[in-house]
Amino acid sequence: MEETTSKEKILKKIRSALISTRENPFTEIDFSSPVYNEFNDVPVVHFAMNLNEAGGIFVYCENEKTLIDNLKLLIKNKKWKEVFTLDKRIGTLLKSEGIKVKASIGKQEKIDAGITFCDFLVARFGSVVVSSALSSGRRMFAYPEAHIVFATASQVVPELKDALSGMKKKYPAALPSQITVIRGPSRTADIEKTLVMGAHGPRELYVFMVDDL
Repeated sequence: MEETTSKEKILKKIRSALISTRENPFTEIDFSSPVYNEFNDVPVVHFAMNLNEAGGIFVYCENEKTLIDNLKLLIKNKKWKEVFTLDKRIGTLLKSEGIKVKASIGKQEKIDAGITFCDFLVARFGSVVVSSALSSGRRMFAYPEAHIVFATASQVVPELKDALSGMKKKYPAALPSQITVIRGPSRTADIEKTLVMGAHGPRELYVFMVDDL
């Protein structure tokens, strides 16, 4: 008797199903309608609310000066000696305001706070979309104890699909090799159902938003 593995049985059923098409038995379901309800308010408000709900901290800044003032206050309260950024534009801005900035990371070096830009902000989940195409590279999104994101209101999109469409337009030649969606500080409850913060990345996530940078 011919023996057939479970995997082969499953693949055979899939092939049979693809060959013999059937009509949709759920004709009464509207698959084209949105999954979520539409926003009753502007997306920026929803982003701020959902980010805070996920454990992140939203800081609205009227202009660049307010952003710097809020950042200096945060650095003072946290007693950070310096902040890290690999983005030259951010580094130049902070140095001009007297903020100590470091732009190189040692293999075993601890980073208290890292500052990056982002690609998009997703209002539905309060998520931050970053990629390897940004000047910050890959490590700055996961390596520091605290991740500070500089963003603009124009980067807020309603849904994740809008962010992905935006990425295709932003990088028309080819998508970045890594696209990451961050929702709040890193956490896990895999071990004995105990919530642990900073398990796979930053313990704290801050989004400093201005109208334009």
